[in-house]
Amino acid sequence: MLLKDENRTFEINGETIAPGENKLVKINISRLPTGTLIDIPVHVFNAKEAGPTVLLQAGLHGDEINGVETLRRMLENKDFTIAKGAVIVVPILNIFGFIHFSRDVPDGKDVNRSFPGTKSGSLASRMAYHYTNEILPQIDFGIDLHTGGGQRHNYPQIRYTKDDIASEELAQVFNAPLSFASKLISGSFRKAAYTMRKAIVVFEGGESMRFDEFSITEGIRGIKNVLAHFDMLSKSTLTKGKTVHFENTRWVRASRAGMFVPAVSNGAKIKKGEVLGMITDTIAKRSKAIKAPFDGLVFCINHQAVVNQGDAIFHVGYY
Repeated sequence: MLLKDENRTFEINGETIAPGENKLVKINISRLPTGTLIDIPVHVFNAKEAGPTVLLQAGLHGDEINGVETLRRMLENKDFTIAKGAVIVVPILNIFGFIHFSRDVPDGKDVNRSFPGTKSGSLASRMAYHYTNEILPQIDFGIDLHTGGGQRHNYPQIRYTKDDIASEELAQVFNAPLSFASKLISGSFRKAAYTMRKAIVVFEGGESMRFDEFSITEGIRGIKNVLAHFDMLSKSTLTKGKTVHFENTRWVRASRAGMFVPAVSNGAKIKKGEVLGMITDTIAKRSKAIKAPFDGLVFCINHQAVVNQGDAIFHVGYY
């Protein structure tokens, strides 16, 4: 991974952050109907010694609060007292979604499908535009923290961009319990960064609107691993565990509508033909076993108790 090696002075929203300086700056976005100003808080930690610039962000989807708590704890514990380089920390990117307990902004648009954005477009597009132009040009690589959407619970995992060596190396350094390549999605933050040659990995853990302590702990551990790897933190903070790398993944879907009861835990190893759960009707007349399509591991479970035919209920991978 090629990194710049000069000391940098950052400029964000007209404010400068010189080497050796830490500062909280805000990117003004828009106002609520009440007139209240909404902005994106950006913490910048700029060491005196030259090194890479790392972006740590969460809350791109406003209801995915695990990442918000992960970065909040690290800020509170002063984990960004770095020896070299710079760390840009954005605990909540989608402020509008966060205050509305929503994945999207109030007009229903997904910020993570609105990149690179336009200056005079929709609210989601404007947010993406300011972020693309204010933050992305200044970083070397980044870690984007997410959770499962809806009631889908993700076992802690790191996703990197298929055929992108830099992001794959970053995923290996992060050392999450699970790792696999995923395709770029049109309009996503990761694709916008990729076009600018910025390596981004996505950490997924837990589900929306709930804290998951295991996922938070793994997120903190992985971030510290990355910072220590680049000599921004002491090597003593490096902690290594086993990473299971998936060769491929597949959604198992409900073959009929009904009440869904999982029979395995998230993160469990499975055998082909093993019963993963049951779908039953409400009058105890019909039930359907959901079976594993291959040997592998469950890394996401839909906790929706009542499902429709075709709903994704288990995400499984093999290695």
